[in-house]
Amino acid sequence: MEDLFWIGHSSFYAKARNGTVVFIDPFEISDSIKEKADLILITHPHFDHCSKNDIIKIIREDTEIIAAQGCVGNEDFKNITAAFPGFSKVIKNIKITAVPAYNNKKERLAFHPKENKWVGYIFEIDGKKVYHSGDTDFIYEMEELREKNIDTAILPIGGKYTMDVEEAIAASNAIDARETIPMHYKHLLGIEGSKKAEEKFKKTVKGGTVLKEIQEPNYKRF
Repeated sequence: MEDLFWIGHSSFYAKARNGTVVFIDPFEISDSIKEKADLILITHPHFDHCSKNDIIKIIREDTEIIAAQGCVGNEDFKNITAAFPGFSKVIKNIKITAVPAYNNKKERLAFHPKENKWVGYIFEIDGKKVYHSGDTDFIYEMEELREKNIDTAILPIGGKYTMDVEEAIAASNAIDARETIPMHYKHLLGIEGSKKAEEKFKKTVKGGTVLKEIQEPNYKRF
């Protein structure tokens, strides 16, 4: 997707032809980014996905926020809608659907428990369907996404807190998007590990695409 931009980590924004700007999980946004958000989507409340300081950098008076439970409330910002798996709404001509995001690997269950009802999002912009998975493992609900005809899927590959590159390859095969983009790995894998994961992803995944971050890459460890 030409008008999808990777800020870094799990943070992206998309810009529609009519100028509408959608941010997902804004985090560590530098002053070089001048865009303001018409819509902000937040997948879950961890600090590297729900950052109030970064929301402040991109918010306008009429910005709409859709956030999973536990992220932000009316005491923080206005125009907030709570999201949960199965949620769907059209805001500013953008159709948004929230889908499950959770860990199912034993060693990760405490990081993103299914019962928290945290989410990923499918949003439709300029006739394209974009799926941002949030922090998740390869879960059975992804099998159902094949029927959604996803144009662009964005999946974590860093391991530790989410699926690793091998699991993301399996997930991408299940989803069968036209283009699949990795995220959420440079903080975890470092420079050399990230390069290896990117190469494997591009070679193995149909439509595998590594976006260049529009900011300087940040490899500091979490």
